[in-house]
Amino acid sequence: MNIKANNVDITLGSAHILKSISIMAQNKKFVGIIGPNGSGKSTLLKCIYRVLKPESGAIYIDDTEINKMSYKESAKKMAVVSQHNFYNFDFTIEEVVLMGRSPHKKTMERDNAEDYRIVNECLEKVGMENFKGRSFSTLSGGEQQRIILARALAQQTECIILDEPTNHLDIKYQLQLLDIVKSLNLTVISAIHDLNIAAMYCDYLYAVKNGQVVYQGTVEEILTPKIIKELYEVDSEVVRNKFGQLHVTYYPKHILEV
Repeated sequence: MNIKANNVDITLGSAHILKSISIMAQNKKFVGIIGPNGSGKSTLLKCIYRVLKPESGAIYIDDTEINKMSYKESAKKMAVVSQHNFYNFDFTIEEVVLMGRSPHKKTMERDNAEDYRIVNECLEKVGMENFKGRSFSTLSGGEQQRIILARALAQQTECIILDEPTNHLDIKYQLQLLDIVKSLNLTVISAIHDLNIAAMYCDYLYAVKNGQVVYQGTVEEILTPKIIKELYEVDSEVVRNKFGQLHVTYYPKHILEV
């Protein structure tokens, strides 16, 4: 499945947040959107997953404009895992994951054996099958986010949108969550705050600043000291680790001034 945003514009209040921005996520590629806070990363994703409506431009799933689809139709094709917050759902984890089956149900249709089979399969995929019966609100932040991912997987879509889902998680849970997503072989679009996370998981990057794409390319093409300086106004060094992956080291001013 391909996802495309074409010349998307949006103004919130008096702020022109997105300015004719375009991105493309090709089938089964992991596409990262990087850029400083306030650059428009999450706003763009919210346009793609239909929380916000662009003033102009269009979003396409394959060759179909998303506004010509019902919300139920687009929810069968695209799932979302957003920034983590501590939820207080008074539901079991199975009930939370079952919510992901909603796009496939008619009004008032009851859950059936196939729905429960899918729930169990999704819990296994995220390593939470041994938590069945637990109240969602009793889980840790990382555990809750894996359940939210399982809920997204229960939608059985070909694309997942990650709206900075690991921002408030410790590194163990960041890697767990993204390892799972990477293993699914789906089309993924993710706003990413940590450039080293982007280097580990992304096939292609869009660098966004002031609501516009300023650079796009492979990880090697985008994660350079020059571009990082332009985007974030910090000095850095980019090297390869023993596995051949790029790694970014930042240099604060007090070190550079020594």
